[in-house]
Amino acid sequence: MKNEEFAAAEVGYYELVRTFFHIGIFTLGGGYAMIPLIEEEVVGRHKWIEKEEMLDLIAIAQSCPGVFAINIAIFIGYKLRKVRGAIATAFGTALPSFLIILAIAIFFKQFEHNPIVAAAFRGIRPAVVALIAVPTFRLGQRAQLNRYTFWIPIVSALAIWALGVSPIYIIILAGIGGAACASLNDK
Repeated sequence: MKNEEFAAAEVGYYELVRTFFHIGIFTLGGGYAMIPLIEEEVVGRHKWIEKEEMLDLIAIAQSCPGVFAINIAIFIGYKLRKVRGAIATAFGTALPSFLIILAIAIFFKQFEHNPIVAAAFRGIRPAVVALIAVPTFRLGQRAQLNRYTFWIPIVSALAIWALGVSPIYIIILAGIGGAACASLNDK
């Protein structure tokens, strides 16, 4: 048994909930902003999965319907402890957001026009952009973009942003293109 498999087999459900709760509570900006924290905890600190496998799980989570952060947590939890692990990681990821949104909903009317609160939210916005940009660049590096493929994410982003093309069509076209290239390379 490899060390990585042993570490994954020994992880408890409480540790999964606690780790993903920690990730969820300290992440602003949604699922993509969570990627560096998830990587740091799951790959770096706990060594539950390898870097290459993390990239695959991210790609799968992006391709599935639903909230990206929950999807990636479910895939990691399932890999580590099957269905119960998936439930534990999903719960740990969703609980902080639920509690924070509940607190905001209860108290927001009291602070909605407070200039300090408005200024804090204006200050958070650029940081959230950076939190999303960093994993995007890291994914690009790990995807091994080269001079023949670097244009794909650029054209895809422009098609979504400027032309309003649905990301679903981009994913389908990329899948078909990848399959076609693989079959051409096999011949």
